[in-house]
Amino acid sequence: MSSNSMDLPLSIECFMNDQDVMGKMNRAQFEELCAELLQKIEVPLYSLMEQIRLKVEDVSAVEITGGTTRIPAVKEKIAKFFGKDVSTTLNADEAVARGCALQCAILSPAFKVREFSIIDAVPFPISLVWSHDSEVTEGVHEVFGRNHAAPFSKVLTFLRSGPFELEAFYSDPQGVPYPEAKIGRFIVQNVSAQKDGEKSRVKVKVRVNTHGIFTISTASMVEKVPAENSELPSVEADVECQNQRPPENPEAEKNVQQDSSEAGTQPQVQTDGQQTSQSPPSPELTSEENKTPDADKANEKKVDQPPEAKKPKIKVVNVELPVEANLVYQLGRDLLNMYIETEGKMIMQDKLEKERNDAKNAVEEYVYEFRDKLCGPYEKFICEQDHQKFLQLLTKTEDWLYEEGEDQAKQAYVDKLEELMKIGTPIKVRFQEAEERPKAFEELGQRLQHYAKIAADFRKSDEKYNHIDESEMKKVEKSVNEVMEWMNNVMNEQARKSLDQDPVICAQEIKAKIKELNNTCEPVVTQPKPKIESPKLERTPNGPNTDKKEDDLDQGKNNFGAEPPHQNGECYPNEKSSINMDLD
Repeated sequence: MSSNSMDLPLSIECFMNDQDVMGKMNRAQFEELCAELLQKIEVPLYSLMEQIRLKVEDVSAVEITGGTTRIPAVKEKIAKFFGKDVSTTLNADEAVARGCALQCAILSPAFKVREFSIIDAVPFPISLVWSHDSEVTEGVHEVFGRNHAAPFSKVLTFLRSGPFELEAFYSDPQGVPYPEAKIGRFIVQNVSAQKDGEKSRVKVKVRVNTHGIFTISTASMVEKVPAENSELPSVEADVECQNQRPPENPEAEKNVQQDSSEAGTQPQVQTDGQQTSQSPPSPELTSEENKTPDADKANEKKVDQPPEAKKPKIKVVNVELPVEANLVYQLGRDLLNMYIETEGKMIMQDKLEKERNDAKNAVEEYVYEFRDKLCGPYEKFICEQDHQKFLQLLTKTEDWLYEEGEDQAKQAYVDKLEELMKIGTPIKVRFQEAEERPKAFEELGQRLQHYAKIAADFRKSDEKYNHIDESEMKKVEKSVNEVMEWMNNVMNEQARKSLDQDPVICAQEIKAKIKELNNTCEPVVTQPKPKIESPKLERTPNGPNTDKKEDDLDQGKNNFGAEPPHQNGECYPNEKSSINMDLD
């Protein structure tokens, strides 16, 4: 109906008492029937504009996505509300799925994704309620308001002398699409008063994580203990001046002190920001400001009063506290661990099942492969009697697979495969050897001919090999003769064997013989010729020695036409080892 406004046929077979129902309906009739439902589209739109605190005129463009955006009535309602046409350029089916896939890839350790800064919002306000030590009144605080940024953490500070309980719930139960507005109860344990009887400061960290789940992540108690003399001054603090100190990082904390009839019962909320609550001035600061300016009276007081004792130094220690969580819709830690363990067992079962199926498939593949090849390339490599027995065994194994062996353990399939391979592997080896052995013999024969020809050229005093020692060449001739004799013997033995018998020699042994022949002969026949050194001139203190043979002088004269490479009366041999002299 979204794409057609004409009458469309309706047909319901066997609607009641085996009676078929036939009829017609068009888009206008259907929209009239759904009028009440279509009116509900405007409710979330009004709520949206109220939350973002904008007017309809402030919205410049509207993009809609999702399956229902194909319904013309939905598009008309949204367009009428905003007073402008809506855009549907996004893929209605893939827009959300792609975002989910990207989020999963970010969370998964198996994918490397570019860093994205994702800031979500808390859709429903969340509050905390707790009981005071007097158990007369309760305190309530909204920790995360509607559309608060997420993920986000806050630290609440309580003054307590014993364990206490916090209960989290959604502040607006009517606006929450859940039957229960409670989130859970959290019990902060192991809380005790200070040694001097004062209440302890307990810091509770509440958090909404990336997935929008609320939890109390940590709790810690601030203890004041005497500092030893060996402690560094940076960890020491004066008790009375503790509240006067500004926070170490004022940009990282914000303390909001709630009003209460009972002192010290409301929490301090620490979030990103600056400190807004200020402690009252200490007695020391007040007395410092009210001091009299009379210096004489001050000197008299200093003389009359005994010297003040050194105040004890203390250090502040944060003690982690256990938090017991009783969640309404979230899984408890024990139950979650049990499910994780169960998941691990299921993964192991899947792995074992896959190995079992792989073993079964290996048997089935082996049966089909050998049945086809026994009537083809493998037929010559097994005798007729063994051929019939093996075919019967393959058929029997196939029947077993689809009857008793349909659901057997992995080891049963492994045993069946080993039983078949005891007969099939020798046949496969004979076939492979028959394919590779002639190629290996051909390669060995070529190497023998190569080295035999070099030995023959050496006996004919070929210039290329006259520099090789005769004893070395005899080693080559001996190795060639031995290998040739070995090759002729094994080839004759193999020729007397039928194809259905195991081979006398394997291709791997022939390749090893080739390697042995090369190691013996190649270093000898590839020996380089010795280099011939050029003649050198004898030098005298007064210049070059001109007392040369006549032929050297004639050779110098013959080269007189060329440019002599001389400098300062020195002579050098040219590329042809001839001597050029300055005859002037």
